[in-house]
Amino acid sequence: MPLTEEVLGTNADGSKNEDYCIYCYKDGKFLQECTMEEMIEHCAQFVGEVNKGLPKPITKEEYIGQMKLYFPHLKRWRKELTLADSMPENPALSGVKELIGTMADKLPIAYISSVDQDGFPWTKAMLKPRKREGIKTFYFTTNTFSIRVAQYKANPKASVYFCDAKGFKGMMLRGTMEVLTDAASKEMIWREGDTQYYPGGVTDPNYCVLKFTATDGRFYSDFYPRSFVIE
Repeated sequence: MPLTEEVLGTNADGSKNEDYCIYCYKDGKFLQECTMEEMIEHCAQFVGEVNKGLPKPITKEEYIGQMKLYFPHLKRWRKELTLADSMPENPALSGVKELIGTMADKLPIAYISSVDQDGFPWTKAMLKPRKREGIKTFYFTTNTFSIRVAQYKANPKASVYFCDAKGFKGMMLRGTMEVLTDAASKEMIWREGDTQYYPGGVTDPNYCVLKFTATDGRFYSDFYPRSFVIE
């Protein structure tokens, strides 16, 4: 259903809610408690109305199949799309954990974004993460005196993007970026040959560590995007 102004639901204060319609959401509450599967079955009965706007009619079974692909991305059901190393794999996210790890480990370049003082995103190409902890935490090296570090200190919101051009796959992770300058963190990811970037060695004041902690993300593969939460 197109969420036009006249069908928007309402929040607890009476204002319009731009995520849900009046048939699902009123006064800050859902009008019915149901599972995603129950909602799909409920919506399936309106396939006739859907077909009025389609150049070629679809069957009820086709409509249900489309909803099963689309509904997991909706805000109400997004909590079902969760990734964690200790959890069984959600069928809707088959292979995503492995894809995140493979892209982070194998692709030579990652793109990191920060937010400037005016709220605009800044994106920069970086060498791949030096280290990662599962699919949630990633470590990069950078210059302490860079604009990027100043922006992360002012606003830790960040994103990391991995792109496999040959496979036409993209992985975007959102989260926060910490700037680490303690000796243990710097030694943890220091590598032989880094003196070409930091002549002063591991104690060089212009050498620091960026620690990215992911909260959620979205990936695109096989012409199909999927969103997920990382725990």
